[in-house]
Amino acid sequence: MQLPGTPSDEVPGALAEGHGDVTTLFVSMARRHPDGADADYLRWHTLDHRPEQHRLSAVRASLRLVSTPACRSVRACSRGRYDEIDHVMTYFFTDPGGMEPFLSLSKALGDAGRKLALLPPVERGVYAVGEKAAAPRVKVGAGVLPWWPTRGVYLLLESAASAPADLLCVDGVAGVWTATSLPVEARLASAQAGQTISYCFLDDDPVVTAERLRPVLNKRWSDDGVEPLFAAPFHPVLPYEWDRYVP
Repeated sequence: MQLPGTPSDEVPGALAEGHGDVTTLFVSMARRHPDGADADYLRWHTLDHRPEQHRLSAVRASLRLVSTPACRSVRACSRGRYDEIDHVMTYFFTDPGGMEPFLSLSKALGDAGRKLALLPPVERGVYAVGEKAAAPRVKVGAGVLPWWPTRGVYLLLESAASAPADLLCVDGVAGVWTATSLPVEARLASAQAGQTISYCFLDDDPVVTAERLRPVLNKRWSDDGVEPLFAAPFHPVLPYEWDRYVP
């Protein structure tokens, strides 16, 4: 169904009220649970740990993603250790200074017996948000995409920045956020500084959309000289359907 009206990013009065205050992403990529208890972990994280982070004034949104065997089968790129990624957790911060309270809160919850053993990590990164773009057909502005009800995310990890405009032309891609990893202390993150992560917010099935994206991505990597590290579709966690999407 076509939504009515003019897209927000073309409405000066809407843009005058703000573009959103998210500047920083904390991205944690992990392997599947070593004992196959992915659903139990997602239940704990979604009902306990993740909501608590929103008591922090710097945390504006959060998004948990899961890969499935069907998602794995259509990955366009999955190099080295990145092939082990099956879980991605993202927190959207107003500024990098929010990381210290984030760590303090995690310790306080752990001291209260409120933490499970973390999923085996692949990589963590702190990223500075760069370009944001929304497809006009979805009407909402690019700045509010983290709060928009996505059907999935296609995640790109690349060696350097590349414009997201080509991705918006693909059916099922409602918008794209791109961010670049920052040099930070090892206790915060392990991602190499300067690599780029892109979130393609989807309004169609992520596996189906991944097939449509493949030729566009191949052309992007050929023409732009950008080296792909990881390119894969994910489902969002569905509350109370913990085993619906698991690795």
